[in-house]
Amino acid sequence: MPYLPEFVTYCACCGKSPRYDKSMANTTARIPENLGLPLPRLCLAITGHRESNAAFASNREAVANVLAMLFDAADAVTQKHGSSAANTRLFSLLAHGADLIAVDQALARGWEITAPLPFGLELNIAINADPATPEAFEALLDGRATDDPELSKRATHIRNVAARATLFELAEADVAMAQAYRTMLSTRTDPQSMRRFADLASGRVAAAGRIMIEQSDALVAIWDGIAPGGIGGTRHTIATAVEAGTPVVWIDASRPGRVALLRTPEDLFVLEGAAQIDSTAAMEAFIRSLFNPPEADQNERAIDFHTEQWHPASSRRFHAYRRVEALFGGETVREKFADLRQYYALPEKVAVNSNGNLLLAARELPGGDSKFADTINAQIVQRFAWADGLSTYLSDAYRGGMTTNFILSALAIIAGVTYLPLASVDAKWPFAMTEFIILAIIVMITAIGRRKKWHGRWFETRRVAEYFRHAPIMLLLGVARPSGRWPRGADTEWPEFYAREVLRELGLPSVKIDHAYLHAILDTLLRQHASGQRIYHEAKAKRLARVHRGLDHLSEVMFSLAILSVATYLTLLFIASAGLISSD
Repeated sequence: MPYLPEFVTYCACCGKSPRYDKSMANTTARIPENLGLPLPRLCLAITGHRESNAAFASNREAVANVLAMLFDAADAVTQKHGSSAANTRLFSLLAHGADLIAVDQALARGWEITAPLPFGLELNIAINADPATPEAFEALLDGRATDDPELSKRATHIRNVAARATLFELAEADVAMAQAYRTMLSTRTDPQSMRRFADLASGRVAAAGRIMIEQSDALVAIWDGIAPGGIGGTRHTIATAVEAGTPVVWIDASRPGRVALLRTPEDLFVLEGAAQIDSTAAMEAFIRSLFNPPEADQNERAIDFHTEQWHPASSRRFHAYRRVEALFGGETVREKFADLRQYYALPEKVAVNSNGNLLLAARELPGGDSKFADTINAQIVQRFAWADGLSTYLSDAYRGGMTTNFILSALAIIAGVTYLPLASVDAKWPFAMTEFIILAIIVMITAIGRRKKWHGRWFETRRVAEYFRHAPIMLLLGVARPSGRWPRGADTEWPEFYAREVLRELGLPSVKIDHAYLHAILDTLLRQHASGQRIYHEAKAKRLARVHRGLDHLSEVMFSLAILSVATYLTLLFIASAGLISSD
């Protein structure tokens, strides 16, 4: 049995919604009260030079003042919304230098801190504290005191900050990293060992930086504008951000009064031409552009989504599309004429009725965050069930109505011309009346569909559902869509804003990712999920291929009958003109 509930594994928008026991239905259901509208949240990330950078070290205090001005602007914008906004969150790799300056300021403001670490916590502390000897490194790695007061102070600072942050530790390569660092310290004059450690560490830092960028609205970068840096360095992190569509607030470490906005990769090569945001008003305007909720009508549509009427089962009057699919795609007579009524699971019963396989697997991940798994169930799985059930019902309504209209259109033509072989022109009016009634029904169905916005509501709720379909696995792996890569709808953007804020609320789990964690994700979650998706879509593709062939065959038969009908008429006309039969 797949680890995910059936409604997650199979794609209802493609024509098959899952069957559920009628006991799961409730005609008066509403979205669970614990699932309120998501609150907008400002998420910033920080990257910058370490203390060893000369420009940063000489302007440390000035850089801190500019950061304070930027953070003041963020507070000024978010606090205007009061309780209707979530607490600001800062992402940092907790590197000693610019990162910790920003984190200290954020903690003083009561912001949340989330740290995607390139190594496990202990190794991260031991490396970032910058020990000079293998003995000091081993002491830090074991959590013991060292003989160097400054070294101990740096390590304690990082440890204290980490204790107040949510940690997402990328620790699967810690053994190799620790050994490479030991070798480098033991042979500081050996460029090969230094290069080996740098190569290994840069990949880890780049991965952590990518996670940080994906979770943030903007990246704050403290950079001298000169240092090229390698993979994972400050410049590389800036480039990664702008390529992902995440804007970068650049504070020049050489001239801290210079603050500019970088939005595209080209901006890195024309720094002098970058837009300046070196005033409080400009900073507030920029933060406002990141944070402001969508327009009023978008908010109203999100509210409408929460107050939609829940239908416990599909309606037979909307089954025209599904019946066509069943008639032409079913392999047996039983399948062709089976009852098509579907029952939709209530959101709050999803985990219970699916044996809680997703929740159980997430809770049992080695080193996993069980509370985070519970939050996934409450905030993601239940929202998916709500959106999927609504979308499936609305898709039936729209596609069923369209299919009915197509069929009625053909019947209207048939009704209008049927009098020709059966009655005289004087007796045409009953046939014309029948045609008019059918056309009126078509207009009525179309008008109802437009008034109730079946098509728009179907696509909007389907967008919400699909953003949440794969979210549980992605969240457990720290994967997110960068803020600049969310699609923008032509008519409405509330599904994207809604999904982004819900996923943003969860953020990163507090986990230590190692080989056991990754293997558990692959074996018990990702593989089964991908397998279930593949099995469903392969079966669906074969079914739709049969539908296609069946409709093609029907159209060929009807076309042949049309040719036969016209040929028969012309033959009779020729015979009558020859006087062999009566012209009547």
